Amino acid sequence: MNKLKELFLYGVFGVLATILDIAAYWFFTRFFNFSTVNATFWAWFTAVIFAYFTNHTFVFRSSEKSLTGIAREMFYFFSCRVITGAVDIIIMYVFVDVFKFDDVIVKTVSNIIVIILNYAASKLFIFKKK
Repeated sequence: MNKLKELFLYGVFGVLATILDIAAYWFFTRFFNFSTVNATFWAWFTAVIFAYFTNHTFVFRSSEKSLTGIAREMFYFFSCRVITGAVDIIIMYVFVDVFKFDDVIVKTVSNIIVIILNYAASKLFIFKKK
């Protein structure tokens, strides 16, 4: 039952992070005229900050209390997100800038791929129960 609750919460906060990511991407491209890659980076950064705090607190209910433990957890979280952020940027570049697909549709599909990769990393490496 706890695993279903965890998966549900990850889904809820994953959807919220995805909405934030897509909205931030749209905002940066439409209001600041950022390039696809720059907007994707800043949208990703915004969503990762949100995701760390929600995953740490609500989804995986991290028991880390020491500064060293939290720093380690954050390092792994952000390192994994850098890798999946690079996947997001590559997908956006290839399918939007090279193949000229609709940017918001590609961003949505890219986020689904990234969410799956992020859950696996969070569950297996970052917030692994001791």
